[in-house]
Amino acid sequence: MNPFRSTPNLLTFLRLCLVPFLVLLILNDHYELAFGVFIVAGITDALDGLLARMLNQATMLGHYLDPVADKLLLSTLFLALHHQELISRLVTVLVFGRDFGILLVSAILYATIGMRSFPPSIFGKTNTLMQIVAVTSVLLGEFYDPLWVKFTRHWSLDATVVFTVLSGFHYAWTVARRVGQMSPSAPSEG
Repeated sequence: MNPFRSTPNLLTFLRLCLVPFLVLLILNDHYELAFGVFIVAGITDALDGLLARMLNQATMLGHYLDPVADKLLLSTLFLALHHQELISRLVTVLVFGRDFGILLVSAILYATIGMRSFPPSIFGKTNTLMQIVAVTSVLLGEFYDPLWVKFTRHWSLDATVVFTVLSGFHYAWTVARRVGQMSPSAPSEG
């Protein structure tokens, strides 16, 4: 099977294609439509994993592309929402810096020592959930603003800061430990 034509990977590509449209909607103050498109992106994220398992269409491409698409979507939205002064600089820099750092370290470790497996931790999963709740509540709050949305927005942005820092340190500690446990290759004779 061609990995570029598998249904789960096509959904991931669709999510990637939605990113520039989401940014344009946010920059043009179309928050209600941006909220809807963000929900569609979330549905594609849920469906791609489910379909990969149900249809037995899990691919190596999807294994790497799905988390990259998620990070690109969320990091870009944090930047766009910061540009609109809806999310603070602190939250945006932490989210973007952590995700950029993880992608950079992953690429370096893969290129230099072939380390490929970076399973997400409970801190990383919780961080992603908090980021999703934060973006959702910020977008929702621009056109629907009851007290519970304001509370969720404030709480989720604070939680995003905490879990971004925790998951970043946990990731660095885990990678350092794994690299330290790798046995050095024997010197070649000759």
